[in-house]
Amino acid sequence: MERLYVWTPRVLSLLRVIAALLFMEHGLMKLFHFPAPQPGAPDPLPPMLLAAAWLEVVGGGLLVLGLFTRPVAFILSGQMAVAYFIAHASQGFWPALNGGEAAILFCFVFLYLVFAGPGEWSVDAQVRKRP
Repeated sequence: MERLYVWTPRVLSLLRVIAALLFMEHGLMKLFHFPAPQPGAPDPLPPMLLAAAWLEVVGGGLLVLGLFTRPVAFILSGQMAVAYFIAHASQGFWPALNGGEAAILFCFVFLYLVFAGPGEWSVDAQVRKRP
């Protein structure tokens, strides 16, 4: 197990990057219909969904880079908690049935990043290394 431990900061970076790219996709679908329109999203977007989409794109981009990771992850975790309770919980108790699984997973992955930090491969880590 000791050999696995040395990889922890790098695997944390991979988790951050992959989660952020998947998160960005939701915003890109809402704003630019890329790679396709967001299923069920109204056109034009109401102000709350427009704000959510920009948080997803900009916040996701910052997380991909690992820039301001902890505060950005905190904001995005909160966004996903709010999204779950506004859009999904009202559809029923079970996340597998109300479509809220992704919101819950993003919420807790981002909350983990608040405490764990960005990992080794990040702008934040490079800035910390400077004298």
